Parts: sequence; C-alpha cells; structure tokens
Amino acid sequence: MIQIDHVILVAADLQAGAAQLLERHGLASLPGGHHPGHGTANRIIPLGDSYLELMGFVDEAEAAASPMGRWALEHRRHDPVPVAVCLRTDDIAPIAAALGETPQAMDRVRPDGVRLSWRLAGLEGMLGPDSLPFFIEWDVAAKDHPGAGIAPHRVAPRGIDEVVLGRVTGPTARLIAAVPGVRITRFHPGVHWVGIGAEQGKIVLKG
Repeated sequence: MIQIDHVILVAADLQAGAAQLLERHGLASLPGGHHPGHGTANRIIPLGDSYLELMGFVDEAEAAASPMGRWALEHRRHDPVPVAVCLRTDDIAPIAAALGETPQAMDRVRPDGVRLSWRLAGLEGMLGPDSLPFFIEWDVAAKDHPGAGIAPHRVAPRGIDEVVLGRVTGPTARLIAAVPGVRITRFHPGVHWVGIGAEQGKIVLKG
C-alpha cells in the first residue's frame, strides 16, 4: 500500500505563512513542533487522511548547518509553496531496500505531550536536486496521525486529491507509478501543484 500522506510547504515566516493559507484558502493550521538540530519548525494543516506540513525557521544559523535546514532555506519563499511530497506505506522495509537504504527512525513530541514516531525512506532523494518523493511508515494510532487533527478551517477539506510532479527517475519512479492521485509529467523535477478536495471546490496550491 502506497498513498499520499502529506505535502511539505516552506515559508520564509512560519506564522505569516499560516495566516496566508487561512486568508487565501480557508485552511487553518495547528502547532506542530521543532526539528532539533535543523533550525526548523512546523505547523500542521490536517485534511483527514492526509495533511499539509508548513515548515519555517526558528534558527537560520542552525538551519544552514543541517542538510534538511539548508534544503528548506533554498526553497523558502514569501508565500508558502509546496516543495515535497511524502507517500505513506504500511511496510517501509521493501521500499527502503528498493532504494538501497535502511529506514530512518524519527520522532517528535506534540505540544500536547503525545510522542509521534515514524520511519522514513528516500529522504536523500528529496533533499537532492531532483526533489524526489519520499516515503513514511507511521508508528502511531490512526487518531494520532497528523491528518486527523481538528483545525478551525473556513472550508471543509476532504484530503489531497492530486499531486502533479515533474520528472521522476530511477527506482522511485517505479515505486510510485501506480500511486492514486500522483501524476508525473516531463517538466522539471519537483512539485508543480497540489489539489485539495473541498466541499466549496478544489483548492490548488502551485509550486
């Protein structure tokens, strides 16, 4: 099983980016947490079975010393823009093996004290010049998945319907060839746009 889990957006200012998403698209966010050692922090926009992760900065010097922090600094814009897609699986081991990797275990503590843990594969491909999709297996109950949070949206989102990507090559292309909602084009690599279903009509975020 592989499906869309979340899309990462990067903004120069975390709080201002969250305010823009609410004002322009009616999408509210919840406090996420800090990424120790990377100089970044996030807010979560829950959408049901998927979510948006809005990433910003708490320490630019620390970010500049971290591969993930440098990646975020390179992609930041005044407006929050989608820059990476994460795909959820129920078995990360064979995916990591196909990529020639070992799954990376990670965790963070939510503001309410709940510890979230997960394993990733493909992170180096995301951080590289091709901005490839990466993969996650959550080790949490369904109720604690970030998409399940309750946020005061001004619209009624139903999840991420579609992610349009540029060129994807190598084993990642084979892994995501049949993932529902993921469309690959021949354009330059990266996330080109994200479509979010909502009762009021589709919300489109452009990369």
